[in-house]
Amino acid sequence: MTILCVRFQLPPMYEAALPGLLGLLEEFTPVVEALPPDGALADLRGAERYFGRDAVQLASVIRVRALARYGVDCAIGAGPGPMLARVALREARPGVTRAVPADAVAEFLAGKPVTALPGVGAATARTLDEYGLDTLGRVAAAPLSTLQRLIGARAGRELREKASGIDRGRVVPNAVSRSLVTERTFSLDELDPGRHRRALLSATEEIGARLRAVEKVCRTLTLTVRYADRSATTRSRALREPTAHSAALTRTAYGMYEALGLQRARVRALALRAEDLTPADRAAHQLTFDPVDEKTRRLEETADRARARFGPHAAFPGTLAA
Repeated sequence: MTILCVRFQLPPMYEAALPGLLGLLEEFTPVVEALPPDGALADLRGAERYFGRDAVQLASVIRVRALARYGVDCAIGAGPGPMLARVALREARPGVTRAVPADAVAEFLAGKPVTALPGVGAATARTLDEYGLDTLGRVAAAPLSTLQRLIGARAGRELREKASGIDRGRVVPNAVSRSLVTERTFSLDELDPGRHRRALLSATEEIGARLRAVEKVCRTLTLTVRYADRSATTRSRALREPTAHSAALTRTAYGMYEALGLQRARVRALALRAEDLTPADRAAHQLTFDPVDEKTRRLEETADRARARFGPHAAFPGTLAA
């Protein structure tokens, strides 16, 4: 199960919280597709590898964070593909994730009405019902030629595939998913610039590792400093080249921090957002022939393999805390 379909339980007065809730999903993966007005799909394949937890476990963390930060609960469906996650969501309820195991898809779908599939309307359901095809199990067992005669060649083929559990859909990132964010909150308002820099170092290492886990690079880095009086300062800087290299991200973050000229500022939290994400295989990398840079990149690869095997907590303590 690698896909989540999330529906936030938003009363009308909380509609303004939706962008932040969608941003919460981006803390786990940049592959997020908004489903207005109150939902989203999230592809957690990279997040599962990075955090060392499966989609259902990550769903629990997402739910706790939504409650803690926004006071909003959510219903979550999980499945091997977007369609199956959306079908599972129909049976989910706040506090419990409904998951469709990859090896039990046929059993999960068999007894459901055909209208359980996204995109199947009442008219199609009535046509099928007239011929006794009132459940997805019966549709899956029906001859393809019969379905094509009833609802058309293409629609019949697609319906039979979906009823059989074949999910060819994918999560298509949109405007809310072209970034990835992490935050470091201090237990007490922090005045020490050294601690600020250490927090930034931890954040850029995490951002870099998560970008590499999903094979993305970013073009812009944004730093937000939140102060004890609840005010905040935000600065953005374009990178010299698209990158997921932690050292380059750290240099940029340090540069933005130093440019703020903070003098004994009481800092409550530091947040970094990697923006304008693109696939790593489409980005050009300027060769430097710098042995130090090459050594650093090799160390990153080794650390990434260790995180994939043992999880991120040894490197980034508390990054998955609710």
